[in-house]
Amino acid sequence: MLAEIITIGDEILIGQIVDTNSAWMAEKLNQAGIRIKQISSVSDDSEHILAALAEAATRADIILITGGLGPTKDDITKKTLADYFNVGMVLNYAALENVSNIFKKYNRPLLEVNRRQAEVPANCEVIQNKNGTAPGMWFEVDGKIYVSMPGVPFEMKYMVEEEVIPKLQAKFKLPVIIHKTILTAGEGESFLAEKIADIEDSLPAHIKLAYLPKLGQVRLRLSADGDDAALLQTEVDSYAAKIIERVKHAVVAEEDIPLEKAVLNFMAQHGLTLSVAESCTGGFISHLITQHAGSSQVFLGGVVSYSNQLKESVLGVQSETLQLYGAVSGETVKEMVEGAVRNFKSDYAVAVTGIAGPDGGSNEKPVGTVWIAAANANKTVTKKFTFGNKRLQNIERSAVWAFFMLINLLKEVEK
Repeated sequence: MLAEIITIGDEILIGQIVDTNSAWMAEKLNQAGIRIKQISSVSDDSEHILAALAEAATRADIILITGGLGPTKDDITKKTLADYFNVGMVLNYAALENVSNIFKKYNRPLLEVNRRQAEVPANCEVIQNKNGTAPGMWFEVDGKIYVSMPGVPFEMKYMVEEEVIPKLQAKFKLPVIIHKTILTAGEGESFLAEKIADIEDSLPAHIKLAYLPKLGQVRLRLSADGDDAALLQTEVDSYAAKIIERVKHAVVAEEDIPLEKAVLNFMAQHGLTLSVAESCTGGFISHLITQHAGSSQVFLGGVVSYSNQLKESVLGVQSETLQLYGAVSGETVKEMVEGAVRNFKSDYAVAVTGIAGPDGGSNEKPVGTVWIAAANANKTVTKKFTFGNKRLQNIERSAVWAFFMLINLLKEVEK
């Protein structure tokens, strides 16, 4: 069963908002056994929308549309759908009652423009909007299902989870789709592909392996589809175990989570604490950690020590070290990370110092030169990296390698 998602709105095409609706819907539909064939974003233009609908019908069994259902003149989705199906508009009294109740609740007059939100194409089944005024619409035409929903995320999400997916599951016998993700770091996808080539070649036709690289990380995702969930899960787990054993030195997590979350989970399970000493990353590592609920169980805090003065006064870096070797050096990062462990009284720490760019480099230390350290009370590891000249990428790469070096140090806990 194939589906296509069409999001409508000029605000998406000009970059004013990010289309998070499609990613969320794709995940939920895939979990229900529905594969996404294509995702498209189109402008608030009836001809553009009509063309997108016609093209989608040639590729997919289910077409899901979000956006363009508001009360203003630029919201043209309903009228365009009526034109597409060659039907007129009718007033849906259940939808009108919903709109009226919402305006009564907030003691506001029901304007004619809001009343017209209850008008829908004559051939649709209305999906009531329990979180807003614009109804959703379900069409079944020529063996295809079209579902139009508001673009407001919390309105759309309710409809998908509580109305649309249950209706699809009741109407079709959907296959089981299972994914298993292995998070790796520190190795490129070509190296990983070479190491597990024979395992990949042995996969049956209903199991696929995808490589998903991202700045020092690669997610290996096994995807399987069929009718027997238990059998599929057993097969996927078996192949995943072979892959994990083959590239275990690079495996960070056996689930689809961010790298820093894998660190937090491991440290929480072992009752360990973490602090940071950041220079060129400017607090980015701390941000990645603290965006996760429960991070305070592990993360004590740290310092963004851009200046040499702070490196000395807060972390205890020796002035002689800075004078002899400079702020971007193995000697300095070693004293930074050991100062974090000592002064912040954490079990582990990571430290980063470097030249993120685009300025500040030299022949000896070009832009992209970064020193990273990870330490506990008994051991310190440092490593020099030479990244590129893109500032944001250098910051992100530094964070990834800081976490990967920390993970390698943490692995010694279990030895």
